[in-house]
Order: sequence, then structure tokens, then C-alpha cells
Amino acid sequence: MDATYIQESIEQLKTNIFMHVRHRTLLQYTGEPVLDENQLFYLLMPFLNGEKWNEQIHKSAITVGIVHASLSEHDKIDETNATSKEQQLTVLSGDYYSGRYYEILAQAGNIPLIKQLSEGIAVRCEHQIKVYEVNSLTLDNWYESISVVKTELIKRFYQVYGFEQYSTFMHTSLLLIQLQKELRNLQHGNKSLILEKMVESAAKEGQPLELLLQQKIDVLNDLLHEYLRSSTIKDELKLYIEQQISS
Repeated sequence: MDATYIQESIEQLKTNIFMHVRHRTLLQYTGEPVLDENQLFYLLMPFLNGEKWNEQIHKSAITVGIVHASLSEHDKIDETNATSKEQQLTVLSGDYYSGRYYEILAQAGNIPLIKQLSEGIAVRCEHQIKVYEVNSLTLDNWYESISVVKTELIKRFYQVYGFEQYSTFMHTSLLLIQLQKELRNLQHGNKSLILEKMVESAAKEGQPLELLLQQKIDVLNDLLHEYLRSSTIKDELKLYIEQQISS
């Protein structure tokens, strides 16, 4: 196994997800669903590391990808133009993907995963809603919310199939990657609601957000490398994870 094999496995999972949600009209107006390859990698990490993997687990990984696609579509809604045809179809695409994921799991009789993902979606949405609330949160609170949004559904997938030993890598890496992205957005002036909230929280701590973000990134980077040094996962996966966080 090498980086090429890992990337091919991710692309194959992506293709399988697209096949299950392909709809001509939605494709025309909203394009392919948005999928995060870093999240897909962690869905496949147990398989890539040689864990027991069967058709049911593979279909479950596909459905988690579909749920991520559904939630990503809803995230794309522009509140200032929510009545346009494209925006309405974006809402419909998210709902359509949600229906497809329930259908696949129901057909397989996979009640445990349905339960876990339903709970995970609720938890994830609770954290996403926080950016619209007036409550004053600390930067650590925002880091937690970002982590939940990126990792909650994969954590639930791990719990159903006994892959919890990969959670430490997954949580640390996905939070690190997202904070690196937020730092770049901040440096390039790409505003978002979450960044505005984090700027306010940083100001209350008496430090610029850029400095505090970089400090958190450095801590997570050191922590992840410590996990990699002490882990028995395959060397190829360690190298891939290092490439993820350095890109």
C-alpha cells in the first residue's frame, strides 16, 4: 500500500457516494455534492489499516459520506437569497441526500447506525447553531464546536463497528486541518460567521485571533506527531496523515 492506493480508495468511495445520490436536475443546478477527502480518509482508515471490513461496513461508510454531503448542501444556503431557484434546489438536494441515506440503511436493517447517525446529526447541528446565538463563548468552546462538526458522524461510525482506537487520530487531525483553513481564511480576509465570532472571543482574551490560532495549531501538530510516533498503525498511513496536515 502506498499514497496512490490510499488516494484511489478515497476516490472509489467518493464515486460510490456519487452513484447513490446522482440526480440529473440537481446535478445541473447544484453540481456534485461536496465531499471532504480528509473525512473520507478517516472513514476508510480502519479498512486501510487491515481491520475486518465487509459489505455492510462499506455501505455504512458510503451512507456517512452521503450524510456529510447532505449537511454540506444545507450549509451552502445563502440566507440573503434563499428564494432563488438555485437556492431552493440546494435545499432539495440536501433533503434528497438525507432520504437516500435513510433508504440505504433501512433496506439493510441497520438500526444501530441509523440511531447513532440520527443522534450525531442532532449534536452536530446544536454546535452549528451556536454561531447564531448571542451567548459569549471562549475560543476553546469554538474549537470544540468545530471539532464536533467535522468529526461527530465519523465518531458514531467508529462506535458502531468497534473502531474507536482511530478516534484520537481522527479528532486531532481533522480539527488541526480545519483550524489551518480558518487561519488562511483570516489571513486572506475571507470572512465567515464563525471567524467573526472567534475574533470577538480572541479580543476578550486580549490577543489577536491569528496568534491564538497559530498557537493552537502548533499544540495540535505536536500532539498528532506524538500520537504517530507511539502508534502501531501502518507506516503508509502515518505518512499520509503527515501529508494531510502539511498541505
